[in-house]
Amino acid sequence: MNVQQQQQRPKTKMSTIYLNQNAGGSWSEFFGDIYSGIAVGIGHPKWIVEKTIDQGVKAITSLTEMASSSSSADSSSNNSSIDNGKLDGSLKVIGVGYGRTGTYSLALALDELGFPTLHTQHLYENQKVFTHFVDNIFYKSIQQDEVITPDMYTPDFDLLLDGGFTATMDLPFALYYKQIHEIYPDCKFILTVRENSEVWFRSWDVLTKSITQPAQYGSFFFTHVNRLNYYMRWLFSIVNSDKTYLNAPFPLPPQNKARSISSYEAHNQKVRNSIPSSHLLEYNVREGWEPLCSFLEIPEANCPSTHGIPFPKSNSARAVTWQAYSSFIGPLVLTVFILFSVFSLVFRKVTGMSVISWCLFVKAKFMHWTNESLKERTKRNKNKMGMKMD
Repeated sequence: MNVQQQQQRPKTKMSTIYLNQNAGGSWSEFFGDIYSGIAVGIGHPKWIVEKTIDQGVKAITSLTEMASSSSSADSSSNNSSIDNGKLDGSLKVIGVGYGRTGTYSLALALDELGFPTLHTQHLYENQKVFTHFVDNIFYKSIQQDEVITPDMYTPDFDLLLDGGFTATMDLPFALYYKQIHEIYPDCKFILTVRENSEVWFRSWDVLTKSITQPAQYGSFFFTHVNRLNYYMRWLFSIVNSDKTYLNAPFPLPPQNKARSISSYEAHNQKVRNSIPSSHLLEYNVREGWEPLCSFLEIPEANCPSTHGIPFPKSNSARAVTWQAYSSFIGPLVLTVFILFSVFSLVFRKVTGMSVISWCLFVKAKFMHWTNESLKERTKRNKNKMGMKMD
């Protein structure tokens, strides 16, 4: 499978952020994690706000078009002619490792090799795929108070091809390796692993603690965040083998270390037992480009390592923590700014002066009052001293 035969797509801004991140040196790595974490964290609420505004505009436009049947007919005709960018063929590569095993780094690497990859971190941005999972698996599990496991329902994986993807990384897709192998027998699978189960759980625990708070507060304001909340509850139920997470009130119960590790290890072993060795690569992202290029039959001349391109490094525990901070604090700061701007406009309309001018005016009055008070007190003290001398 030659990389030149794969459909190429321009690297996203986020891909560029990660690929340009310097992996060497503790300080550069430290600041690189912070920079990438903030960039990703701000990007999520930015997309959600933009999508919410876009839906509002579309709703208004739809109401306007309904007033005219001809406009509605034209709209239907136009929508039917849109090219959805569907790829011919089948899924090529599926990452079957649990989250926090280097899946985002590998997703960026696959993008670099010419395999358009959907990672769970951007699942919500692809509405057809996400809605399909939410309606048929995540939300339905919550409604039924029963986890819909992979052996109970097979998603429509062709939706990934409709979205222009030939590869996926991370959960939930990693759980459906049996179905995908049956539907796409030529597909290759990559089982990403960590050094040991303890290392994996520490990273997983950091992630879960980082994402629950933004989901808790953001779900009150944005439908998209609430849908992510459904996914998070289903995912925690799967990993912890405990349906309590489906309908538990916030704050959600902590991750169960023993159950999580047991789930992680059992999943990895099931993958090893189910997928033929010819189609499975067990891989640690620290191994770099060579085993990946070899497994995917990328000619050595086309392998990025030949051209000195470093393997992507992303989504460390530190970066994930900063993602959570920025995704929560960023919208909060923006909200305060908008509220203050509105207040300032109303204040100017009512008082005829800006908030800053009013503050300066009050400050001047306060200073004048303070000076007068001091003068009055000094005068009284002098009078008392004169009376004592008499």
